[in-house]
Amino acid sequence: MHISQQLPPPPMASISSPISISPKLPIFPKYSPLFPSPLSFPTKSRKLRVFCCLALDHQQNCSANVEPSADLRVVFASGGTGGHIYPAVAIADEIKIINPNAQILFLGTSHGMESTAVPSAGYDFDSIPAVPLARPIFSPQNVLLPYRLIKSMVQCYRRLRDFDPDIVVGTGGYVSFPVCLAAALKGLKLVIQEQNSVPGIANWVLSWFAGQVFVAFNSSIDYFPKHKCIVSGNPVRLSVRRYVSKAAARLHFFPSYVNSGNLEAKVVLVLGGSLGANAINIAMLNLYYQMLLEHKNLFIIWQTGVEAFDEMESLVKNHPHLVLSPFLHNMDLAYAAADLVVSRAGAMTCTEILATGKPSILIPSPNVAEGHQFKNAILMADLAGSRVITEDELDSTTLRIAIEEILDDPSLMADMCERALKVAKPHASAEIAHHIISLAKMSRAKK
Repeated sequence: MHISQQLPPPPMASISSPISISPKLPIFPKYSPLFPSPLSFPTKSRKLRVFCCLALDHQQNCSANVEPSADLRVVFASGGTGGHIYPAVAIADEIKIINPNAQILFLGTSHGMESTAVPSAGYDFDSIPAVPLARPIFSPQNVLLPYRLIKSMVQCYRRLRDFDPDIVVGTGGYVSFPVCLAAALKGLKLVIQEQNSVPGIANWVLSWFAGQVFVAFNSSIDYFPKHKCIVSGNPVRLSVRRYVSKAAARLHFFPSYVNSGNLEAKVVLVLGGSLGANAINIAMLNLYYQMLLEHKNLFIIWQTGVEAFDEMESLVKNHPHLVLSPFLHNMDLAYAAADLVVSRAGAMTCTEILATGKPSILIPSPNVAEGHQFKNAILMADLAGSRVITEDELDSTTLRIAIEEILDDPSLMADMCERALKVAKPHASAEIAHHIISLAKMSRAKK
């Protein structure tokens, strides 16, 4: 077994017809076992020249001829989890590619994952007070919510006044809520991006104030004002979209792996999120060694999560075909090496599975608010043929059968791969970036 020594970060399209109808309030699942209940920048005169094509099907159809502006200013309201942070970073990366002189500021909490992930991505970060919403909504913990929200919005308003952005981009979660509300009150252009198939409360409310809503799936349009929606897909990090050969990726994880044209080798990538998934780890612990003994050409890359790594490392036996890691930094290599992904069903993980065209077994977390992961997994099953195993159904036998059924059927794997790539939107971040720049131009023209 090879133990990765990398240290993880701290825990941390088309436009619908312009008919305005009231959006549906998200219908959240009933209780069941599956769903337990001041950074300052100088102000200068600014010029922005943009030509943007609004064709949305592919990146080549909306490749805007954009002249870099010396002073395009964008604020991202993002934080809480990687599912909210990484889409924002992906969009910011594309904006910087189009306009290297753009000024970008991220706002988030000082103790959240964003406080380290954003600076490490090369962007300015400023902190605001957190205003978390406890579940259920009528919990006693939310008694002081209005006071905390107003206090946070005042500070957000000051940050926005100092930075003077042309546009504010919210990517969901409680971190984005006070920033986006303050932006709306200040009269700034606001857009939001929703990663999940069914929106969270924050983005649903903010959609009433936003000028445009970028959604990942066609089904998401029903929950927002339809005339504001653009089905762009979820932004995918540049690093994940980078092409890496399967042979090179496998050599990275298995240095002793000899690339001798052995087409029988199969690699399973197991992901439980940055903090890990206890149920997946337990199931893997009870099946990995026997499977490796019985399948000589099987290799496993297993991300245990930060919190579970020490315990798993003490229990897992050494094996040359096994890589055990608390966190995988090189996800482009991990996806390139894999034939099958076993994972939670977070929106961004699902998006990366589609973009890389990988067959998948999804085990949605029952502890995520509003049951997002279960709905994401069901949608993935419909779109890409992903196998879905709930935690109530999960054990080592069930997981092993699912893994072997897919790996032993080349035609099934090819079909799952083809279906995933067919519905993937790998150019979503570029498409969204072009729209943001176009909207910033209109905002500037009104000043």
